[in-house]
Amino acid sequence: MRCRILVLTRKPIPVEEAVQKLAAVSKQLSNETIHLEDSFGRVLANDLYATHPIPSYTRSPYDGYAIPSMSTSKAEKGHSVFLEIVGTVGRENEWSGTIKEGQAVKVMTGSPLPNGADSVIMTERAKVVEKPGEKYIEIRRPVSKGENVSQIGEDIKENQLLVKKGTVLNPGIIASLATFGYNNITVTRKPKVGIIAAGNNLSNLEEPLQFGKVRNSNTYMLIAQCNRCRMDPHNYGQIGNQLDNAIEKIRNVLNETDVVITTGGISVGDDDDMPRIYKELGAKVLFNKIAMRPGSITSAAVIHNKLLIGLSGNPAACYVGFELFARPVIKMMLGQSKPFIKRTQAILHKDFPKPSPVTRFVRGKISFCDGKIYVEPSGKDKSNMVSSLLESNSFIVLQAGTKGYSAGSLVDVLLLEDKEGNETWL
Repeated sequence: MRCRILVLTRKPIPVEEAVQKLAAVSKQLSNETIHLEDSFGRVLANDLYATHPIPSYTRSPYDGYAIPSMSTSKAEKGHSVFLEIVGTVGRENEWSGTIKEGQAVKVMTGSPLPNGADSVIMTERAKVVEKPGEKYIEIRRPVSKGENVSQIGEDIKENQLLVKKGTVLNPGIIASLATFGYNNITVTRKPKVGIIAAGNNLSNLEEPLQFGKVRNSNTYMLIAQCNRCRMDPHNYGQIGNQLDNAIEKIRNVLNETDVVITTGGISVGDDDDMPRIYKELGAKVLFNKIAMRPGSITSAAVIHNKLLIGLSGNPAACYVGFELFARPVIKMMLGQSKPFIKRTQAILHKDFPKPSPVTRFVRGKISFCDGKIYVEPSGKDKSNMVSSLLESNSFIVLQAGTKGYSAGSLVDVLLLEDKEGNETWL
């Protein structure tokens, strides 16, 4: 019969302190070079600059007619001026002469401004008049020099900073980088996250559900949470009640990954093996209890610059623990400049009468009405209930020491689906 060690002393620390402890041991990962078309959602590893100005030539921003502005100086209401159309620039037509006073050249959007022209009058502002063998445009007002002309570097100047290191690449940024010919870019490699489920009561998805067991849903939830953050998750299966085997498995997974996340096996009581596993591995425990609900028994340790994060086996507590602790620290490893979940305020749509002796993170559902943000609990506030996750897109943050909140109260909310992030926890 194997000897079992009871749970180590657990002294709860504030959520912010737990976040700070993780931030203090996070190490940025190495870089890799990838093709631009594979870069969506990746984190830029270095600043990128404009390799040339945009526009790189003086051009027309509209369909219209390029003219010398001085040719319109006498145009006014009741007295039109007529400019002869001497050519077309754009598409298949290229006019390469020099415009003289009293002349105009038809241009398309994006066409280079012909020599001799210093302004453009839009098509809808110019009336075409045909005379025998010639075409003219009629102009009824003066056109100023530079009117409707995009100057070199007007949009972006050469050597201007385009994208900062630590930025998550989105379609707009990728378009900008393509504009400047960035075919390959350097990004932080994706962190490899090993996920292990702990417990003797877990069934695999393909197995018939037996009495007293639950299906291993947390592993698939964590994989999805990792994917949402553009990480590289790997399912390393389950560990049961053979402690030596569990220690060996976690040690092997540590050798293959950057972060190991376990779910289950850390509940308060005789069946808690994670503290002993940390000790056997020689890991430094950062914390093993947090003053929060759900997920108070979330733990973390570090060994050889590798992180171990122990999450609850209860679905809601596991979900919250990942978002509050694993998500930001792994984003820090990616070098993201805004690793934390964006926080805002919303109007509580329904009463929440339950007291909060510690900070509570209630799974919430955000909605919008008349320009205002509303939030309500997305299900029952119990850590073992997966139903609260079905429609959850936020966490309602209820401060410690409160005795409940009534509908209409203004509450802090963490936006789980937000892509921008926040530079600080608060």
